[in-house]
Amino acid sequence: MEYISIIGAKEGNLKNISVELPRNKWIVLTGVSGSGKTTLAMDVLYQECQRQYLEAIGYQGIRKPNIDAIRNVSPAIQIQQQAYNKNPRSTVGTVTDIYTDLRMLFEKLSTRRCPQCGKEISSADCREETEKTADDFKVFQYCPHCDHRMEKLTRTHFSYNTREGACATCQGLGEVMTVDEGKVFHEELSLEEGAVGFWEKRYRDYQLEALVAACDHYGIPLKPNTCIKDFTPAQRVLLLEGAESEAVRRLFPDVPVPRTIAEGRYEGVLPNLWRRMADKKGTSKLRETYFKSVICTECHGERLNELSRSVTVKGTRLPELAGSALTELLDWVSELDANLMHSEQLLAGVYVIDLKTKLKRILKLGLGYLSLDRQTMTLSGGEAQRLRLAAVLDSDLMGVIYILDEPTISLHPKDTEGLLTILRSLRDKGNTLLVIEHDTAVMEAADYLIDIGPGAGKYGGEVIGSGTLQQLKSQATSVTGAYLNSKPEPRAFFRKGSGEFIEVKRAEKHNLQHISVRLPIGCLICVTGVSGSGKSTLVFDVLAKGDTADSVETNQVSGTNSFDRIVVVEQAPLTRMKRSNVATYSDAYTEIRKIFGRQPTAIEKGLTANHFSFNAKGGRCDHCEGLGVVTNNLLFFGDQEVPCPVCSGKRFKDEVLSVTYRGHSITAVLGLSVEEGAELFADSPKISGILNLLQEVGLGYLELGQTTTTLSGGEAQRLKLAVELLANQGKKNLYLIDEPTIGLHPLDVGKFLKLLDRMVDTGNTVVVVEHNQQVIAAADWIIDLGSGGGDAGGRIIAEGTPAEIRKNPNSVTGKFI
Repeated sequence: MEYISIIGAKEGNLKNISVELPRNKWIVLTGVSGSGKTTLAMDVLYQECQRQYLEAIGYQGIRKPNIDAIRNVSPAIQIQQQAYNKNPRSTVGTVTDIYTDLRMLFEKLSTRRCPQCGKEISSADCREETEKTADDFKVFQYCPHCDHRMEKLTRTHFSYNTREGACATCQGLGEVMTVDEGKVFHEELSLEEGAVGFWEKRYRDYQLEALVAACDHYGIPLKPNTCIKDFTPAQRVLLLEGAESEAVRRLFPDVPVPRTIAEGRYEGVLPNLWRRMADKKGTSKLRETYFKSVICTECHGERLNELSRSVTVKGTRLPELAGSALTELLDWVSELDANLMHSEQLLAGVYVIDLKTKLKRILKLGLGYLSLDRQTMTLSGGEAQRLRLAAVLDSDLMGVIYILDEPTISLHPKDTEGLLTILRSLRDKGNTLLVIEHDTAVMEAADYLIDIGPGAGKYGGEVIGSGTLQQLKSQATSVTGAYLNSKPEPRAFFRKGSGEFIEVKRAEKHNLQHISVRLPIGCLICVTGVSGSGKSTLVFDVLAKGDTADSVETNQVSGTNSFDRIVVVEQAPLTRMKRSNVATYSDAYTEIRKIFGRQPTAIEKGLTANHFSFNAKGGRCDHCEGLGVVTNNLLFFGDQEVPCPVCSGKRFKDEVLSVTYRGHSITAVLGLSVEEGAELFADSPKISGILNLLQEVGLGYLELGQTTTTLSGGEAQRLKLAVELLANQGKKNLYLIDEPTIGLHPLDVGKFLKLLDRMVDTGNTVVVVEHNQQVIAAADWIIDLGSGGGDAGGRIIAEGTPAEIRKNPNSVTGKFI
């Protein structure tokens, strides 16, 4: 049983291929984007491993992939590129369970002052008793000095997600929403000129009349056309807080509150905004435009209530540990371990061992710069994936097939070796590793490579090379081998730009160390550095906010006002809606439906463009509501989607499917790749314009009907970039892009660089946060941050052209390009 044998795989674009994967080896699947790697790994191997396992324990009806057979398989675990959810309460500490271990440590070993005698007491030294309350049990402890009885602080009191532990002011979030007065008010304008941002047209007249009446009522008449900056203090309080506010009552204690709006019962700008937020449940537009998050003034961002955040273990408070880099946390745990007394070891030794094990594994994956209080929704796809990988490594399973989707995402070349060490250890435990990867360092370290191709979509789906990396280079059919044999010459010419600059001064958000930097306008700029060095903070938290007022002392930005727009293209999911697909998101489907609605058969049957929408009643299948699939609930396992039993996955009713365009039904069109769609609709300028651009950003292999929720971070990002370019033709924009080459084969990166060059040559400025060496080497200007991550980063360590960066001894990145 030396090989896992896949026989006759015809799933997706796979062309009836058979392949043998050596068991207990580290195998890399490579090939151009869309060649069929993920189909082979996830849709064939993982699906069949799951099916056989579930059927063995009694679950029936799991879909078998389109294959003849797979032999010698084992249970499989897949680790994909999926961002964590957007819950602000989800942190690195909670998803890794490290914070849970710390909470247990604090329950067992914490020290606090007795509220009665004021002496310091340790939980380990207190006598305890448990008492049943109305609906729960409570643990009490007695002070060893004065015998005062108090509630014991348990693990629950150290969680910011519980009533017992959370700060009451911010409910454990560490931040509170507040009105951003700088965005609401334009101090240089009068109310008549639009000084209050959201007072518009007749609503402005209505509010102004009420305010003027209120000012008259309180004896502080407001002259017409007075700029806000010239309001008296009392007028300003009335404008902001309203006639019914406590602040106005204090100013005018002897004046009764007006009874009607005509008399001056004016609501106030701030109460009005808060009411609108509550009425609309805090719509994102209202929140983003007029509100901002500020650190909670009660807990100062530490999330816990006063008592829970004040207790210590060996002199250190829990919020201090949660805010430390994981490297520092490991040092603290190691020192704690070395100094625990025997009685303390008995109480907490198991948690200390668990902490050290988890932290060391995460550090090996290059994530030592993260802190436990870092929200998971701020992690990149690669960081999230490596955190999940660290969790998998806690297991001592053997004989398992691990399938990993590009684990080097967001990893600087300097940090790759730590990941390789982890992958070796997984293999050496007696497991089979199947890694989808484009990184040559991973290819060199692997035992075996399989190259899928030669092209994408219908041009892929074949095994075009196999063996070690050296063997692949000698195989004429291998596209990856051919690329590795032909190293492109370094660029000699670099754009100088327009001579103008975007300037960032005194940036100190997160770990940025009060840095100042200039970015040349009219260039392709790469911001580089090891993971956690501050790249994303500089670009997406500081630069993306645009020009700041001169009065701003830190994180000051100037020079962005010359652009029509600042376009941010990050790796966030496009949408959670299953109904959104490549054709609908790019707006190609609107035109496609119009074409189908104009066909003679459609006109004859009384069908319009709306009947060809799977999002509207009429033409779609009523059973699956146009999704083509229904959900099969597997109880303890993840739900599985199976083809709709009524329409067999075709989405539409038979009369709609009878309408064809050049021999294709609407369902057949949704099954075409972008490239095939561009050929079919070559006569339609709008559709072909959209689809040709999608090909240029490296997405020609995607199916038109592919749900956007299934796209990788890089695919989603490139689709968003293409849609932005279509909407902004002829404009001069500043594009800020986060690692756009994720999921791209080196050959596809070359094509994508041509698009970036075209964007810059047509008057745009492009700033890319990247680890990809091809992109970095092709930039006009590089800003290298470092030298490490977390507190060891946040500094500019090198600036210049790629040629200058290579020669700079300070640059970490220069050694790899």
